[in-house]
Amino acid sequence: MADRKKQILILLLVMVLAGGCKSRQEENDSNRIADAPRIEGLTCESLLEPEYAENFRIYYYNDDFKMIEVENSLTYLVVPEGAKVPDGLPEGTTVLQSPFDQIYVAGTATMAMFHALDGLGAVRFSGLQADDWYVDAAREAMEAGEIKFAGKYSEPDYEMLVDEGCDLAVESQMIHHTPKILELLQMMDIPVLIDCSSNESHPLGRVEWIKVYGALLCKEEEAEDFFEEQTKVLDELEGIENTGKSVVYFYINTSGQAVVRTGTDYIAKMIEIAGGRYPFDSLTDKGGTAAVTMEEFYAAAADADYLIYNASIDNRLKSIEELTAKDKILGDIKAVKEGNVFCTDKDFYQASDIASRMIADIHIMLTDGDEDDMTFLCRVKE
Repeated sequence: MADRKKQILILLLVMVLAGGCKSRQEENDSNRIADAPRIEGLTCESLLEPEYAENFRIYYYNDDFKMIEVENSLTYLVVPEGAKVPDGLPEGTTVLQSPFDQIYVAGTATMAMFHALDGLGAVRFSGLQADDWYVDAAREAMEAGEIKFAGKYSEPDYEMLVDEGCDLAVESQMIHHTPKILELLQMMDIPVLIDCSSNESHPLGRVEWIKVYGALLCKEEEAEDFFEEQTKVLDELEGIENTGKSVVYFYINTSGQAVVRTGTDYIAKMIEIAGGRYPFDSLTDKGGTAAVTMEEFYAAAADADYLIYNASIDNRLKSIEELTAKDKILGDIKAVKEGNVFCTDKDFYQASDIASRMIADIHIMLTDGDEDDMTFLCRVKE
């Protein structure tokens, strides 16, 4: 009987503790919702906080209104079809009137997001010519006349965009280098959404921006399903021991310098997740890349086990000889001597939706796995 009472007391204690934890969680959620931007006549009902991304959050209000908050205090109100724009919006809010079917995608890394959501039908204008797309569906849509070239981000075809009723321009942060373009688009009543995914330090943080586009296109469920599929790569690698092998990711610029990723960049994080070590982890330039002299490069990379050449920026390497022709000192690096030089595909920087596959590729490389299973990497021939 005493044992039975003891069991009941333990069960009650567990229930109380569990209930307390739940209450605290609900209280935290309520506090975050209470911090939502105040919009006249609307009430925030829920909040989407990303798992890995640090530069956006999405508030959901009654009557299908949504507020997307992006770093640097950028706010976008998505207004449902047929609804009136509320009065008294927070200063600086950009109004996005849905549904969208005339989008200008000037930020090239975002086209893959629309494709992953089966949302290319909402895209009418492109910042790249058809031949410059590695997203096959985008290239095919342009060849079929479904998507038109409307000038690159720095030289948009304003007349085309206005005459054909562009309802949204999606720009990368490169638009900050041409602020006059941004100003002119806004003067022409073309709302601009600036994608800040390139600021995410975690590779899956970049992929998670698909939830922003899911909110724009009312495809939240599809975005969530797609993102969960990409996180499986991390689940499969969870708990693996670090191999201790070093990996250098770089290319040689026209000035003869080696351009490497910094230690806080998402590529360095990919290498770490995959089980490798990044020799340039002490570099902390916020831009994500740093140009170093060949002497500085060799000092850090001489004993590297693997080299990955970034062909997304430079041309793809056809041979080790082509690499060492860029600078003789490269031939003295351990990875080069052992033939462990890999090269990225040109389409990697456009494949923002499946960036997690690069993590899998690096893991295959580090563990001598089947290179036929690689998506973005290939070994450079002797």
